[in-house]
Amino acid sequence: MGGNRIVVYKEPGVVAVEDHDAPKLEVPAEVAEAMGMTRKAEHAVILRTVSTNICGSDQHMVRGRTDAPPGQTLGHEITGEVVEKGSDVQFLDVGDICSVPFNIACGRCRNCREGQTGICTNVNPGRAGSAYGYVDMGGWEGGQAEYVMVPFADFNLLKFPDRDQALEKILDLTMLSDIFPTGYHGAYTAGVTTGSTVYIAGAGPVGLAAAYSAHLLGAAVVIVGDLNADRLAQARSFGCETVDVSADATLEDQVGQILGTNEVDCAVDAVGFEATGHGAGAGEQPAAVLNSIMTLTRAGGSLGIPGLYVTGDPGAGDDDAKQGTLKVRLGLGWAKSHSLHTGQCPVLKYNRGLMMSILHDKAHIADAVNAEVLSLDDAPRGYQEFDAGAAKKYVLNPNGLIPAA
Repeated sequence: MGGNRIVVYKEPGVVAVEDHDAPKLEVPAEVAEAMGMTRKAEHAVILRTVSTNICGSDQHMVRGRTDAPPGQTLGHEITGEVVEKGSDVQFLDVGDICSVPFNIACGRCRNCREGQTGICTNVNPGRAGSAYGYVDMGGWEGGQAEYVMVPFADFNLLKFPDRDQALEKILDLTMLSDIFPTGYHGAYTAGVTTGSTVYIAGAGPVGLAAAYSAHLLGAAVVIVGDLNADRLAQARSFGCETVDVSADATLEDQVGQILGTNEVDCAVDAVGFEATGHGAGAGEQPAAVLNSIMTLTRAGGSLGIPGLYVTGDPGAGDDDAKQGTLKVRLGLGWAKSHSLHTGQCPVLKYNRGLMMSILHDKAHIADAVNAEVLSLDDAPRGYQEFDAGAAKKYVLNPNGLIPAA
């Protein structure tokens, strides 16, 4: 293995592909020192990246809407082939192709033992929870790269049972690292079940994955709201109803036209803190989606909130929002006895079941999110087009391993 080419955030709106040193079987120095672990990571593996995706969460950083410093490496949606392993890796072998949950988890702390791998307490000195290539997540290098190091590999990695089958279905399987489990988590925690009526706020890749998951869970009607016509058309391509939140008609009236009632059983916020207000000409309103789904969801319903909310947003329009303090109508949610489910998706809770659904042709998530393959060198273009609202999920192919890409 030589060096490592990796996507790096340079300044708001700008990313570049740079040459870095090849990854080693080492945890970041700041993690090792603060958490009292050895720097050498015999529990880790090095992966040659098969596929790695551009995520909306990455876009928050690239837009300058987080505290990410210039030079922040990017990429937390990773699928790769084991090319090196530490002496303490017992159940994986060189040549195995694996999905990498975007959550970095030790498998040893209380939260990991309880299945809450999104809030591991041993891998990020700053707070619970960590991820590859993300600001304030412990300094772990990103995976939009030719190679990446994965710690606690026996615990974290999901090995695909057959290499040839995995490569054949890689565009579906690459979604297991984040957006498919995250979308499923949003729908599942919202209580979607047989016969449910569901509203999904946002038709980006996570929103589309949540809508697709709602169908898998048995929903009777899935309604997706967005202001991007192409993304709404993508939602309709697999059987969703849609509403245009930029229209003059209220969200409740548009839902009423579909259902005959202006409420739904449950709802999912797949937008997060860069939300736009409803109606023609509405600007950014970071609490708009949260307030709308509480208004729309029936009394006693649940709200899944996989959309990202942050504690620091330097680009926010007011001082409260810069600290993640939003004007949420909590009184409305309380009066309607809503249950709200927030935070990182614990990917390991869902990824094996979703993998089996893909391998046995029960799920075709790549079609639902309109996956498109780009070379690593084309990553800057992918970021630009995605930021402009392209109704696509960009999958990077750093080592030319995606068949017929």
